[in-house]
Amino acid sequence: MEINPAPPPSRIVIGTRGSPLAVWQAHWVKDQLEGIHTDLKVEIVIIKTSGDKILDVPLNKIGGKGLFVKEIEEAMMRREIDIAVHSMKDVPMKLPFELCLSAICEREVPFDALVSRNGLKLDDLPENAKIGTSSLRRSTQLLNCRPDLQIVPLRGNVNTRLAKLDTQELDAIVLAAAGMRRMGWESRITEILQPELLLPAMGQGAVGIEARKSDPNILGYVGELDHEETHFAVEAERAFVNALDGGCQVPIGAYAVLENDTLRLTGLVSSLDGRKIFKLSKSGAPQSAREIGETMGREILSMGADAVLKEILQ
Repeated sequence: MEINPAPPPSRIVIGTRGSPLAVWQAHWVKDQLEGIHTDLKVEIVIIKTSGDKILDVPLNKIGGKGLFVKEIEEAMMRREIDIAVHSMKDVPMKLPFELCLSAICEREVPFDALVSRNGLKLDDLPENAKIGTSSLRRSTQLLNCRPDLQIVPLRGNVNTRLAKLDTQELDAIVLAAAGMRRMGWESRITEILQPELLLPAMGQGAVGIEARKSDPNILGYVGELDHEETHFAVEAERAFVNALDGGCQVPIGAYAVLENDTLRLTGLVSSLDGRKIFKLSKSGAPQSAREIGETMGREILSMGADAVLKEILQ
């Protein structure tokens, strides 16, 4: 019996978090899809996640970044939405069986940004300066280069964190440069912290689109937004973090870049006080992105990072 293929969708519903940055990203995806398919109607549904509801506790204390996607994925499996738009650094290693990452869009600047109250760069901040961040990855690397710094827990969206720079009498805050640029706050950036100083988070600066495996037409539409270079880089970073069985509960950095048909991945694991840093780089063909990440993960564990991770997670 001949089975007729499903007709192309005339409507796609995007699910997203309600933060200003998340909504910006969802609208960007909407504009891209409607620009390619002029007969397609794209709607946006805002879903409040557990990570958005709990703002007074560091993420590593309440279950990690998966809290920013769980409710959205559940809505997709109930078919209330068709696709989900995420910041890739928030996407857990393991997705529900029914879902897949159908596209990783072209990456914005992946590095971290320092925003200081007095326009001072990191090296010029006074001794014992207070820096706001709830990221273990950021705080441990900052302490490695400036042990005198006082790290102050800081959560919330970009606008909230910028407001707290003054209200909490902080000297500076550190947050993703990509979010600052997308939200129009680039002029507030005091310094872009290069990866030699502060290695970014896995997937930082990249937007991912999650969809159901059972919707081939939607997968086809969304797949047109995939950026191959970014996809290879993020795949390597995710494979590295996955090999360490890590998330935001542990200080792990990962950054891959494609240059002259060679993928170069750098990763690190740090102790909580920043005194021990295990850092490694590995290169190879972009088609071997996952293998590069997995191999580097095993190698950095054998260097002694396994003992640090066990101590943190015990």
